Amino acid sequence: MKEVIFTEKAQNPEGMPYSQAIKVGNTVYVAGQGPFDPETGRVVGNTLEEQARRALENLKAIIEASGAALKDVVKVTVFLGEGAGFDEFNLIYKEYFSKPYPARTIGPANMGFMVQIDAIAVVE
Repeated sequence: MKEVIFTEKAQNPEGMPYSQAIKVGNTVYVAGQGPFDPETGRVVGNTLEEQARRALENLKAIIEASGAALKDVVKVTVFLGEGAGFDEFNLIYKEYFSKPYPARTIGPANMGFMVQIDAIAVVE
């Protein structure tokens, strides 16, 4: 049985054909989160640090709305836009995730902003 996860603490997908997250059993699949302000829907910040923090806060809010926590994340996919520094992103990322780190894939993106992150978590 699929359960839709929604929180007002992350970008509202209203009008778009996707959910913030779907929970199946004890597994949560979180859609890609960009640097969008939950209140305005606009991109936040002009730096990788600002945008990464907003995207990670959106991700965190959705995961917590599912009953999980960032420590329950097992897989992350990160898309970094042009000009986004890998090393700089890693420093920010480590403020949100700790050892044992989730499995992670990083790829390039051309989205008009610097970072987008999706995740899979297992609720204990």
